[in-house]
Amino acid sequence: MTNRVAKRMTTISPSLTLAISAKAKAMKQAGESVVSFGVGEPDFNTPEHIIEAAKSALDAGQTKYTPSSGLLPLRKAIAEKFKKDNGLEYEPSQIIVSNGAKHSIFNACYALLDEGDEVIIPEPYWLTYPEVVKVCGGVPKYLSCKKENKYKFSAEDLKSAITPKTKMLIFNSPSNPTGAVYGEAEVRAIAKVCEEAGIFVLADEIYEKLCYNGVKPFSIAKCSEKMKDLTITVNGVSKTYAMTGWRIGYLAAPKDVAKAIDSFQSHATSNASSISQWATMEALNAPESEIADMVSVFDKRRAKLLGLIAGIDGVQAVEPDGAFYVMLVVGGLYGKSYQGKPITNSIEFADALLEAEKVATVPGVSFGADDCLRLSYSLSEADIEEGLARIKKFVSELQ
Repeated sequence: MTNRVAKRMTTISPSLTLAISAKAKAMKQAGESVVSFGVGEPDFNTPEHIIEAAKSALDAGQTKYTPSSGLLPLRKAIAEKFKKDNGLEYEPSQIIVSNGAKHSIFNACYALLDEGDEVIIPEPYWLTYPEVVKVCGGVPKYLSCKKENKYKFSAEDLKSAITPKTKMLIFNSPSNPTGAVYGEAEVRAIAKVCEEAGIFVLADEIYEKLCYNGVKPFSIAKCSEKMKDLTITVNGVSKTYAMTGWRIGYLAAPKDVAKAIDSFQSHATSNASSISQWATMEALNAPESEIADMVSVFDKRRAKLLGLIAGIDGVQAVEPDGAFYVMLVVGGLYGKSYQGKPITNSIEFADALLEAEKVATVPGVSFGADDCLRLSYSLSEADIEEGLARIKKFVSELQ
């Protein structure tokens, strides 16, 4: 026996987000005052009416297996959501409910990628994308996005990145980690390039409801019937309804792709939690005002965070139009030292900041942007103020 663990597992990089989070939690448990900007989930409780729907499902004995693709009433509700919110028509058979949006992304990659297929991933990117692509036999090809363009790529950028081996583009708008949101004109131009090249698009729209400045996202599958036939749209309830732990994601796909994904999921995991599915049906019927209230809170935090960052010499932020993250550009401080220890990259910066000031952030290298730290503003305004005061103090003591 030469290898106890399969070779494919050696390609996976451990999550720095989870590593930083674990370290911060350990420090908190030890009694230290830690401000964490690392968490990627709303700090709100799941709305009570959704919790009550889950309780009702339990009381009604809805605890059995469901179809592997999800309860039919739920898939009908999701199809209605796509029609209402995105202007997209899907049959329930084209909807697959999975154990979180991350699971949906994995399923889509597993169903579409053959060994050696190239997948274009704009950077900065959510750190899971390249790992999933590699596990599924694909080859990540990174498309650099400049902060001067709010970390967005253009149709021309995409066209120059496509090769004969390109099978897919991963398109995340609104974006984690940058908060970038592509407008309709930008999306249509990108779609035209994808149509001409005949490449699939995995459209991750998990943050679609969390937008600011009057910016509105636009689903790439809406561009044309041809584009719709090349698009797998992923969404879920984790971010919009504060349901991260309920683990419900879903996708809409062309019929042949949906059928393949359902077949795979039936063997891999079977159905997602039946109780969570019933709760999701209630979530999809939530009043828009409930979502708007949460977005309003995030928007105030966003403004607070950006204002405080502007008062720190040597760093800058790219204003996000969506999600709940800010990329803090700290690369201009590299080469300086903290208490005699040099800081030359985002990992060293994040580690020193956590040790010195008890502020947890995520190193930008995780997202393909080593000159940055990712800050989440899914924490209270008081914690944002305290955390930025500590970051300012840390920066002022660099030599």
